[in-house]
Amino acid sequence: MPLVRPLAAALLVAGALTLPAQQPDAALVARARAIHDRVITLDTHVDINPGFFTAAHPNYTDRLPTQVSLPKMKEGGLDAVFFSVYVGQGPLTPEGFARALSSNIEKFDAVHRLAKEIAPAQIEIALTAADVTRIAASGRKVALMGVENGYGIGNDLSNVQKFYDRGARYLSLAHNGHSQLSDSNTGERDNQWMWNGLSPLGKQVITEMNRLGIMVDISHPSKAANMQAMAMSRAPVMASHSSVRALCDVSRNLDDEQLKALAKNGGVVQMVAFSGYVKKAPPDSPERVKAMSDLRAEFGLPAGGGGGGGGGGGGLGQLDSTRRASYMQKMQALNAKFPAPPRATVKDFVDHIDYAVKLIGLDHVGISSDFDGGGGVDGWNDATETPNVTIELVRRGYSEEQIRKLWSGNLLRVMAEVEKVARSMH
Repeated sequence: MPLVRPLAAALLVAGALTLPAQQPDAALVARARAIHDRVITLDTHVDINPGFFTAAHPNYTDRLPTQVSLPKMKEGGLDAVFFSVYVGQGPLTPEGFARALSSNIEKFDAVHRLAKEIAPAQIEIALTAADVTRIAASGRKVALMGVENGYGIGNDLSNVQKFYDRGARYLSLAHNGHSQLSDSNTGERDNQWMWNGLSPLGKQVITEMNRLGIMVDISHPSKAANMQAMAMSRAPVMASHSSVRALCDVSRNLDDEQLKALAKNGGVVQMVAFSGYVKKAPPDSPERVKAMSDLRAEFGLPAGGGGGGGGGGGGLGQLDSTRRASYMQKMQALNAKFPAPPRATVKDFVDHIDYAVKLIGLDHVGISSDFDGGGGVDGWNDATETPNVTIELVRRGYSEEQIRKLWSGNLLRVMAEVEKVARSMH
């Protein structure tokens, strides 16, 4: 099926000349919103603060200052999210592994508490692709879980089973910094590698994920590790939150060789609406860099943040509502004094979708945000603005069926195929 009809192709060309301030016409918006309501919209990467997953308010049932919460999902028609069971990379020691595992379990428990105790009438955990469809049809939101960084596995392969039993349905072998399982994309900074791809234990973990039915996530590991993972995995892989390196040359994005290997593997790449991974902005002024660094240090946040004019949002999920509000107020004052470079827009983001669709085919492309972990672009900066992505896809001529595949169909197809491989290995 061709991506665009001749009229749609004309729209695509015209779109390149459309100024950001211009709005699509009312009929197009109405059509896009109707499509948005009919398809299952699934975001494969949202970070969480377990402090918002308790019975005490404010919690995830409130309209929190976070980019995602249940009210914001409802307002923006965001049906399903993979909550990130994330842990940063630390020392490869028994103590480090134990701390990471404890942090993983805390986040698993938080999601279960939300779905089973705090808001069971509003959200349910999906463990299979079929569950996602069933829960969405019931009118409830869908919670899934993905492990960002296999560091918490330690050297104990049985922890992969424990993660699966708690609901993990994807897992990346590394984050920023080499793990005991895999090299990280961050090795590009100084060309220093620990494993030249996957470690021997990392290869065992991939086999175990195939056996259990956990998708292999290639978003953070090194290119060598990703190519090795795709070559050895018996099931399709996914990239939970990565964009196109040809359009934005950062090590977290996938180059054309990786994208083509992913398509050959039958997998799916979930384009991420993270401004610094969508469009490289001019560097911040030295004054802004210092002010940002001082502000993040004041709130105990890791250095760096969102980048790319993104307002330094990285790590905000760890702040409680009061401290987050204070941070955002100070960030607003900082932005007024030291203006940030322009952020990427929804149009820039959909350029990545277009590129990947043309390179590897529509069946291998999906959508993610990295909200509450530094993600966001102008026009899709929290869950309430989710329809703007669908509007832009409609404006470029994507059909309803194509939009359904991009928002969830392709990911659910991969998830179902991973489940089928797991059954075949038992």
